[in-house]
Amino acid sequence: SLPVPWGHIAAKVWGSQQALPVLCLHGWLDNASSFDRLIPLLPKDFCYVAMDFGGHGLSSHHSPGLPYYQESFVSEIRRVVGALKWKHFSILGHSFGGAVGGMFSSIFPEMVNKLILLDTWPFPLDPKGIECVPTYRRGAIEHLLQVEASQKPRQVVSPEEMLQRFMKNNSHVNEESARLLLQRGTTKVATGLTLNRDRRIALPEHSMDFVSREQFMNFTKQLQARVLLIKAMQGYFN
Repeated sequence: SLPVPWGHIAAKVWGSQQALPVLCLHGWLDNASSFDRLIPLLPKDFCYVAMDFGGHGLSSHHSPGLPYYQESFVSEIRRVVGALKWKHFSILGHSFGGAVGGMFSSIFPEMVNKLILLDTWPFPLDPKGIECVPTYRRGAIEHLLQVEASQKPRQVVSPEEMLQRFMKNNSHVNEESARLLLQRGTTKVATGLTLNRDRRIALPEHSMDFVSREQFMNFTKQLQARVLLIKAMQGYFN
C-alpha cells in the first residue's frame, strides 16, 4: 500500500525486490489480479509489481468531484515508481494498461527499458477523429454529475450472484478468471459482496483521452524503450 494525497495505491509483488523491476498495469475496470495466472509462468529473475489504478481493485477512489483521465493514471505510475525508488524499469501492460504505460514511456522515456503490450496499442485513438473529443468530454462530465446526484448506496449481492453478473457483463472471461478478479474487486460485508471500483469509471469512453494521429506520432517518437506487442488471437475486440 503506497500513500498518495487522496489515499493509497494498492499493489501486489512477486519475486525479490532486489531483482530487475517490472511494473504490471491492468486493463480498464480490472485490477492487479489480472496477472495472477501469468506472473508464475514468467522468468523468476525479475521483481513484478502489479498496481491497482485509482478507483480500481483495492486502491483509493479519486477525490469527490474529480473525473478520471488518462493523465491521472500516468501520474499515478510516476508516484508509484517514485515511492519504490525505481530509476529504470520495464512495463507490462494489458489493454488500457498498455495505453497508459505507452503514454508514460513517451513522457518519461529515460525511465522505461522495455514496453510489453498485451492485446493493446500504445495510445487510444478515436477512429472518428479528433472532432469527437467534445462529445466524449461532455459525456464524461454529465456522467460524473449523474453519479454524484444519484447518491445510491452500493448494491450488496450474494457471492454467487456477483459472479454470475460479472460473467454476464464480461462474456470473454471464464469462471476461474472471474473469481480471481472478484477477489480483489469486491469487499465482503455482512449480507454479501459489494464492488470496490468507483462508479465514476463505469463506462470506458468516459476516461479515455483521444489524440490525433499527429499527436500520436509525436508521442511515439519520444519512445526509447524496446517495444513488444502481443496480440491475442481471441482478444476482446476479435
